[in-house]
Amino acid sequence: MALPPPDPQFVLRGTTAAVHTLHFSCGGPEPDIPLLFSGSGNGFIHVWNLKTHRVDTALDGHGRKSVYCVETMGGKGRLLSQGRDQRICLWDLAEGRTSVTDSVFTEHVGFCRCSLLKVAQGRWLMAMAARSLEEVQILELPSKTSVCTLKPEVGAKLGMPMCLKLWQFSCGSQPVLLAGYEDGSVVLWNVSTGKALSRLICHQEPVMSLDFDSEKAKGISGSSEKVLSIWSLNEQQNLQVYKTHELVNAGISDITIRPDKKILATAGWDHRIRIFGWKKLKPLAVLDYHTATVHCVSFSDHSTPRERLLAAGSKDQRISVWSIYAQT
Repeated sequence: MALPPPDPQFVLRGTTAAVHTLHFSCGGPEPDIPLLFSGSGNGFIHVWNLKTHRVDTALDGHGRKSVYCVETMGGKGRLLSQGRDQRICLWDLAEGRTSVTDSVFTEHVGFCRCSLLKVAQGRWLMAMAARSLEEVQILELPSKTSVCTLKPEVGAKLGMPMCLKLWQFSCGSQPVLLAGYEDGSVVLWNVSTGKALSRLICHQEPVMSLDFDSEKAKGISGSSEKVLSIWSLNEQQNLQVYKTHELVNAGISDITIRPDKKILATAGWDHRIRIFGWKKLKPLAVLDYHTATVHCVSFSDHSTPRERLLAAGSKDQRISVWSIYAQT
């Protein structure tokens, strides 16, 4: 008989608003304190100390407008956040500072999270939905130089970009971007040429979230439907449907593959977190704790497998933290 799913290892309360995004920073030498960053509907970014389970710092840089993306940039001291105030902020948190050092005005009104890719020491590429509804803009950071704007072909009615994932085939190779669109399609873009390499219609509804495993050249996406779509990239750089998985309830807000590529987690509109094996998409667990939509899921970057955690943020203003399948 299957074991019942576990309870959360602990729960973080005190955001006083829906939690829209989560990002761990747990690597680094001892006695480094593992942190979890959360972005909320009231515009605050909370920096949680995972040893005390309390907020170390609350950052306020988005004019009380919802924060829906937080990422560290090469360590805990540099942070990027994106909010509904149409701003992407760069923060300096080193030595206890809490200052916004720079910002980018996106002019985009949707909920599309930007995507970051480190391309060299201290140099990053950032993809973000652009002012023109169907376009994606690529900038280099910290210089904010425009690299290119990715525009769909005339007549290809893709709608707004909904989710983005910048990645490379191997270190030093040309960066590419996967973008999920309002029309349910996923497009692979060559960032250097600004050209679309492949397009695949994965869903009948807008693509809400996607993640990609560059080692297996295989990705997964979810939408407001009851279907997870798994797709692969062949050697000709064409996207093709690999398989689909029918869900019990409709609506996926977020999908993330664990860094070791063994399991993945989905955040459901049905208040549940689902865990799957990544190899065959075998359902492993349904984590039932939250009382409202789960907006985001994130795996920790602990270097020791047994310390690995999964965090989920919900509309119910709570963050559940789980230790699940940590030993592989």
